[in-house]
Amino acid sequence: MDNQLIFEIGTEEIPAGYLDPAITSLRNNLASALDDLGLGYDDIHAAATPRRMVVRVNGLPPRQPDRTEEIMGPPKKAAFDAEGRPTKAAEGFAKSRGVTLDDIRIVDTAKGEYLMVVKEIKGRETADVLAETLPEQVRAIPFPKSMRWGATRTTFARPIQWLTAVYNKRAVPFAIDGVGEAGAVTWGHRFMAPDPITVETYDQYVESLRGQHVLVETEERRRTLIREIHAAAAAVGGRVLEDDELVETVVNLVESPHAICGSFDEKFLQLPKDALITSMREHQKYFAVTDAHGRLMPHFVAVNNTKVKDPALGAEGHQRVLRARLEDGLFFFREDQTKSLEERVPDLGGIVFQAKLGTMKDKTRRITALAGFLAERVAPETKETVVRAALLAKADLLTEMVNEFPSLQGRMGRDYARLDGEPEEVAQAIGEHYMPVRAGGPLPASVAGAIIGIADRVDTIVGCFGIGETPTGTTDPFGLRRLALGLIHIALDKDLHFSLRDLCRAAAQQYGGSLTEGADAAVDGAIAYIKGRFVNDQAHACSPEAVDAASRTAFDDIVDCARRAEALADIGRRPEFATLAGSFKRVMNIIKGHEPADVDPGLFEEEAELRLHATLREINATATPLIDRRDYPAALLAILGIKEAVDNFFDQVMVMTDKQDVRANRLNLLAAVAAMFLRVGDVSRMTP
Repeated sequence: MDNQLIFEIGTEEIPAGYLDPAITSLRNNLASALDDLGLGYDDIHAAATPRRMVVRVNGLPPRQPDRTEEIMGPPKKAAFDAEGRPTKAAEGFAKSRGVTLDDIRIVDTAKGEYLMVVKEIKGRETADVLAETLPEQVRAIPFPKSMRWGATRTTFARPIQWLTAVYNKRAVPFAIDGVGEAGAVTWGHRFMAPDPITVETYDQYVESLRGQHVLVETEERRRTLIREIHAAAAAVGGRVLEDDELVETVVNLVESPHAICGSFDEKFLQLPKDALITSMREHQKYFAVTDAHGRLMPHFVAVNNTKVKDPALGAEGHQRVLRARLEDGLFFFREDQTKSLEERVPDLGGIVFQAKLGTMKDKTRRITALAGFLAERVAPETKETVVRAALLAKADLLTEMVNEFPSLQGRMGRDYARLDGEPEEVAQAIGEHYMPVRAGGPLPASVAGAIIGIADRVDTIVGCFGIGETPTGTTDPFGLRRLALGLIHIALDKDLHFSLRDLCRAAAQQYGGSLTEGADAAVDGAIAYIKGRFVNDQAHACSPEAVDAASRTAFDDIVDCARRAEALADIGRRPEFATLAGSFKRVMNIIKGHEPADVDPGLFEEEAELRLHATLREINATATPLIDRRDYPAALLAILGIKEAVDNFFDQVMVMTDKQDVRANRLNLLAAVAAMFLRVGDVSRMTP
């Protein structure tokens, strides 16, 4: 294809977790650079394997367009003296821009008269521009960790082995220290086809690599991987356990996926399901196999980067590695059962939660009390279960299995609680209290698990704000953002109505005098932070203006605030609402600074005052019961009925009359109108 750029960075195997962010960064940075250089294009596409990152750009013109650049200089008063002679400022500006004083213009700006140079810049050949900018794109890719190799100063996730840069079917020559010259050659699969491939077009590049056992397009590699693992499991009458996260990891571990099915001793099936699956997936990246009923089978699926000539021999190698892992897991499992969760609780004093906030034993005491406090208010019938589960929730941190696989915390606690003979609802709550583990992850299914999860999160957030460990835009060492969002999503999912301030105060009280910032500051900071996360999060699901309007009037009951925002967003779509919102904004501006008092109908002088007062009383009588039972959509529909009376009031009544008592009474009337609206939200924030 004409005017096409193919740019590939060939490397040693890059860690799977690095690959997607890196290729996204490369694509975005190159797109931005081309825009800055005035090089338009039709489309840009990126792909990657563990050994290569490639960007394809279609429709790059052969040269940059000519352009005019206006360069502002110093102000005229600084550039010329009283006699109109140029100063050193003017001379220096002209010299720095490579022009004479005769080439300088004086232009009027909003800040006064300034010197300006207009330069005509001729466009350059695209190939020459690319030779300069492509090395910059390599250096700009961010990685969690980078390395140097040999005597080079270049840093990258892994050593760069080759660079491919082709524009219009010709190599774009440039060099990077320690890597060498870029060319029009790429390389096939490291083991199955380690041969050079000449690159001319992207379609030819992809097809040639496919013939050399490299599936460069991620989606094609993913489809092939899924087909391979399902076929391997079907060979033993099983099914691959769905694991999208593991699929995404393995896709970035291989260039050519080839799956084989192995087996293990049935004795390992006595391990808890999560422990067995984790033993296979975390270190070995093996897929678990189930039967038609979802029960684990003594089989696994491994994915190789090369095609194995003897599948049985290949499977044996994987089986040998996995057997050692499973033997360790079985040993840990048996050792852990020598001590119950309850017996482990006192030993939590040996694990530091945070230096200033005590140990995990201290945290256990706090969240047990806090969870009981919350249970009494939202689900009293669960309190016994909640308190028991909260007491045991962190005990599995002391088990060998969680020490080996930290991701199993909570789930191993659930399984060990069952083995200890704890009630099922207690075991379930222990397993759920960490949920959601990640953004968009599953939420607790039980109310008890939800309550403990909220208590755990509030304890951490209040504690961190109480010792000044607050997150910033770039650092959040305690993951408070994730904790706050989890708290919000749990409350909304379970429709749990509670006072956030009361809960945060109770959390602060559990810390006693150990909060260096003071209890009140900790509570205020925690609530403000949670509110900020709520506003940002709900703005994606609801109108941002409606979320702002609802949260500004009250943010104490998270669920209530979300319901008010939803109702405001719905009413805001009505055409008549725009006028009412504008009138309400006028009301809020007029009553600003006014201390409201009771309205005295005896001071009314205009019919419009009487009408507004009467309408307000009627609507209040209708809306108040609806608001009390949180039927906000119906309440707002009723409140919308005041629109005509408000419009007439502003048309016919002079609020700021010279009569002080009449003026104050009219302000009181408007304040009463505002108070009715403010029970749902500050609709002035929704003015178009």
